[in-house]
Amino acid sequence: MKERISKKIAAAGIASRRKAEELIRAGKVSVNGHIAELGEQADDDDVITVNGRPISFEEKVYYLLNKPAKVLCTVSDDRGRKTILSYLPDGKRIFPVGRLDFDTTGFLLVTNDGAFSNLLIHPRHHLPKTYLCRVGGQFTKKQIRQLEHGILLEDGMTLPAETEIVSYTEHPKETLISITLQEGRNREIRRMMNYFHHPVLSLQRISMGSLTLGELKEGEYRPLQKHEIELLKQEAMAQSVSIPAASRSSREGSM
Repeated sequence: MKERISKKIAAAGIASRRKAEELIRAGKVSVNGHIAELGEQADDDDVITVNGRPISFEEKVYYLLNKPAKVLCTVSDDRGRKTILSYLPDGKRIFPVGRLDFDTTGFLLVTNDGAFSNLLIHPRHHLPKTYLCRVGGQFTKKQIRQLEHGILLEDGMTLPAETEIVSYTEHPKETLISITLQEGRNREIRRMMNYFHHPVLSLQRISMGSLTLGELKEGEYRPLQKHEIELLKQEAMAQSVSIPAASRSSREGSM
């Protein structure tokens, strides 16, 4: 089936649609030996090269990983630290859908489908993501109301975040809270908690859209079912969130 070359490049996970169009304008994309033009279409039998390298259209794979702490959300590290690939099958050129920071655990999608990834993390189609955050001290109802209305961070007002107290312990004095974000700023929850002077003791993402970790143990992964992939796509397309300017350029940041 013929499609725009920029869309095929994005689907192969080489670059976003916008970046692919920039590469085409710069003359860095060829189709069957000739320099591609913006808006040109190609089918699966055509040979598309980017910067002189042919792109391949592998069978699409979609994994849900329960990311452990102290693991990099990248596919390589020049310092030899453990990455998410340590927990996933070999032989596929895969990448994470968004990011979780080094110490954050939990729900992480990994795929080789660039179009799927771009859809899920694009600010205009941002799926709600729910986290369990354990903080030092007693989190108050007043602070919950503030988060649900938005607070002012250094990069602007946050979108309202659905928040509730899950549990509280007196000795040691800690609060477990559930937070659902509609945006993907860098280290947003940690900065929210810092705003209230509550140190983050642990942070786990437990869901994206209606898909949850379920019984998946830390360090385990499973392939997504076809209906789950389609559901995530539908939910992403159904979202149309007005993202503050500070968030638009960064896509999804680490939490």
